[in-house]
Amino acid sequence: MAKVFDNDWQEVLQDEFEKPYYIKLKQYVAEQYKISTVYPPKEEVMSAFYSVPYQEVKVVILGQDPYHGPGQAHGMSFSVKKGVPHPPSLRNILKELQNDLGCPIPKDGYLMKWAKQGVFLLNTVLTVRKGEANSHKGKGWEKFTDAVIEKLAERQEPIIFVLWGKPAQTKQTIIEKAGGHHVILQAPHPSPLSAHRGFFGSQPFSKINHQLIEWGNEPINWCLEER
Repeated sequence: MAKVFDNDWQEVLQDEFEKPYYIKLKQYVAEQYKISTVYPPKEEVMSAFYSVPYQEVKVVILGQDPYHGPGQAHGMSFSVKKGVPHPPSLRNILKELQNDLGCPIPKDGYLMKWAKQGVFLLNTVLTVRKGEANSHKGKGWEKFTDAVIEKLAERQEPIIFVLWGKPAQTKQTIIEKAGGHHVILQAPHPSPLSAHRGFFGSQPFSKINHQLIEWGNEPINWCLEER
């Protein structure tokens, strides 16, 4: 079978790639790219995995599915590439970051700086049809990301799991099953539909850093532009 990753995720997920559901999912997604416009671009679907090796994950930020507007999604939850206007969810995340830690609102919403520090930006579903949120829901991605979360939860070294919105929160039981050594932070999704129901004021960034320091780890430098 062709190699998917050139880091330790390959070994961690090798068995998953050979399961019937994954083979079926792969065929479905390949077909979707042929017959419709799908985001993110094919070669960027797994960007989150390329950016943070399995052993280097310190924090998982779990969202729903990719942005469905042109040029927005690039395989890392909530992130957009340089020069792309901030989608509403990202705007709210950056607003909360400003209120929580005083980070200025950056010009670019490219979150690679977070990934380089061990923040794994994952969605529960990894592809979407243009203009149709949740259009690839229930096709097998959830099963794959369940396996990803399970593998991460099996790690002895603790991880902070940030679950934003209901689809992300369905993974809570998988994390808890692995034992109580991980930390779970939950809040409503940062989208304009739900951000005012408790995402604003949830202070995820300072909570993550307090926890990392407590564990004797380096805190994350969340500010995308220096103050």
